[in-house]
Amino acid sequence: MPKITEAKIAILATDGFEQAELTEPLDKLREAGATVHVVSPKSGSIKGWDQDHWDKEIPVDHELSEIRTTDYDALVLPGGQINPDVLRANPKVVSFVREFFNSKKPLAAICHAPWLLIEADVVRGRDMTSYKSIKTDVINAGGNWVDEEVVVHQALITSRNPGDLPAFIAKIIEEVEEGRHEDRKVA
Repeated sequence: MPKITEAKIAILATDGFEQAELTEPLDKLREAGATVHVVSPKSGSIKGWDQDHWDKEIPVDHELSEIRTTDYDALVLPGGQINPDVLRANPKVVSFVREFFNSKKPLAAICHAPWLLIEADVVRGRDMTSYKSIKTDVINAGGNWVDEEVVVHQALITSRNPGDLPAFIAKIIEEVEEGRHEDRKVA
């Protein structure tokens, strides 16, 4: 079981991520001692959305094409409406998310990011939550949707919105330190 200070974590996003859902996990996981990389299908930087306007640009550490699932101990998917909607239309992103899920390592998604989990076909039979507007999408994909600030099902970590970030980040750290969940069935 890796300590958080020894962990490598990827945050996968593109333009339109909900600002706090990327920056807070990035900052707090780094403060906890993890090595955290922002990964995107594009190089350079990605621009955040802060509630109702475009905001900060965040540098991309690695393009998705440069990394493998074996490079990381956990994967974090920030939400916002734009970011996961764009990402779920990219077959390479969907394949990466599915492969990461099948590695049985912690995978965390917040807000609208469960759209990526749905597209990767990894929600069936799993307890999870999301932003309330995609509850029906989760249920239609076979997920067991619950209205709680953070839900964990065999290292699949989900939360509803930016207000849940403290619990979401704490759960990511806890699950990273637990390591792989070998009992998790692959998709």
